[in-house]
Amino acid sequence: MAKQIKFSLIYRDMWQSSGKFQPRKDQLVKIAPLFIEMGCFARVETNGGAFEQVNLLAGENPNDSVRAYTKILHEAGIQTHMLDRGLNGLRMYPVPDDVRAMMYKVKYAQGVDIPRIFDGLNDIRNIAPSIKWAKEAGMIPQAALCITTSPIHTIEYYSTLADQLIAAGAEEICLKDMAGVGQPALLGQLTKYIKDNHPEIIVEYHGHSGPGLSMASMLEVAKNGGDILDVAIEPLAWGMVHPDVISVQSMLKHAGFDVPEINMDAYMKARAMTQEFIDEWLGYFINPKNKISSSLLLGCGLPGGMMGSMMADLGGIHTTINNLRKKKGEAELSLEDLLIKLFDEVAYVWPRVGYPPLVTPFSQYTKNIALMNLLTLEQGKGRFVMMDDSMWGMILGRSGKVPGEIAPEIVALAKEKGLEFTSADPHTLLPLALDDFRKEMDENGWEYGQDDEELFELAMHPEQYRNYKSGQAKKNFLADLQKAKDAALGASVSPEEAAAFKHAKADALVASVKGQLYWEFQGDGEAAPAVEPFIGKEYKEGDVFCYIVAIWGEIVTIPAALGGKLVEINAKQGAKVNKGDIIAYIEREHKD
Repeated sequence: MAKQIKFSLIYRDMWQSSGKFQPRKDQLVKIAPLFIEMGCFARVETNGGAFEQVNLLAGENPNDSVRAYTKILHEAGIQTHMLDRGLNGLRMYPVPDDVRAMMYKVKYAQGVDIPRIFDGLNDIRNIAPSIKWAKEAGMIPQAALCITTSPIHTIEYYSTLADQLIAAGAEEICLKDMAGVGQPALLGQLTKYIKDNHPEIIVEYHGHSGPGLSMASMLEVAKNGGDILDVAIEPLAWGMVHPDVISVQSMLKHAGFDVPEINMDAYMKARAMTQEFIDEWLGYFINPKNKISSSLLLGCGLPGGMMGSMMADLGGIHTTINNLRKKKGEAELSLEDLLIKLFDEVAYVWPRVGYPPLVTPFSQYTKNIALMNLLTLEQGKGRFVMMDDSMWGMILGRSGKVPGEIAPEIVALAKEKGLEFTSADPHTLLPLALDDFRKEMDENGWEYGQDDEELFELAMHPEQYRNYKSGQAKKNFLADLQKAKDAALGASVSPEEAAAFKHAKADALVASVKGQLYWEFQGDGEAAPAVEPFIGKEYKEGDVFCYIVAIWGEIVTIPAALGGKLVEINAKQGAKVNKGDIIAYIEREHKD
């Protein structure tokens, strides 16, 4: 009888690996019936790490989204699962035990069946408590092996870890190939080991397309007894994301596996609707480079989903590095040249910080060390001289034990700085926190929410939740969206056309005299600190926009024309302007 393979749709991770934000509740509720209609999914990833943070950042309540989304899928018999970062819960830094334990009760009540629990260091101490709490809450704990390729990440290493996780109570194992750099042969061997020794354990494979190995890896996992494969759908499949379900199904069907059929009418509708979400607003926060695979990832092992942030980071230091090189009489580097240098530097840094599997947050820490090294090497200061507490925390063992050995040069540097290594169980270093968050909720008069889900949000994402409750998150999001739309407009037309379009709808604020520009003045007539108004700031007719100190000393007020939204600034604090110079443009709400 043919081996049956089931599919899980990674809709959360499709967005996570493509851009900054997740779909809104209304969008998720709209598309969920199409996932059911497609008829090929046994599971759908509905939420987890990053999902809730970015919903809060967009001014949306993630609890409402999760409940509404999972309800539709549950009623159709589809299981739901979430990404759980172990010690870090749903965020990027460690979470106290009482908040972690609460998470499973809340998420189970909201309709999530399976937490995929992983630790960026594969430290069993950071996963075992979560397995216990998930089982107590009624969930099905799935423990993940973070897959990478290095001299120490061998079949023996992963087999031992799988045995430990299963002994701790894991009912499923996920082979989490977060960068897609796992070698197909090793993944096949590992699957066979788990199924031979623990035949009752479900094995699910999660592999990103990044360097192009994931289809071969899927076939090897399936041939060796794997049960479930994570897949995506267009238009967010491939590139740095995951293989599309159509290709995976075709490959397995022709290899003799029993795979579900796909309702192609529903697939095309879901494909078109996902594109609608992209076109409506989510696409403004998607980096187009994430649609492109790169074999260069095999050398450095970084997750493909980090490409967007890496390019932004490189852009931030590109000019600085080239200025340093010019002073030394060396050739300037293109951004692509710098990217290759970063990949090479990650490959240098990674073994020296103990081969942490390059997954959140340790991929970011390792990349950041390499990035700072590029800068300090150009400055002639050497390596490892610009590392923050997070980077040192990974090295010193505060987040768990790195799999390999820390290089002697870094050990010596730590001693020189008076920093101490620790072998303590990481979760014992964190004081309990729920009582303090209950007090904050009570003082603000905030409701704890159904099944204490609002209390949980505050405790898991304090900063984002406070901004959400105050309304500041929504304001920030709308400003970011407008900025992204303006940037997209500029990219689609020439700079001259973009300026003409913007200026056609706006009033030019003109210097009425020759002099020096200031944004504000203190009561004594002295210039206030240089606080430049932000793009998008709203003005009413008659508001003061700025001041000009005329050459004879008079302070002249420049009004904000008929009012509206600030769309462009052409002068800085203290700039010398001539009569008739355009200082800024304000877009009117109504054009006469």
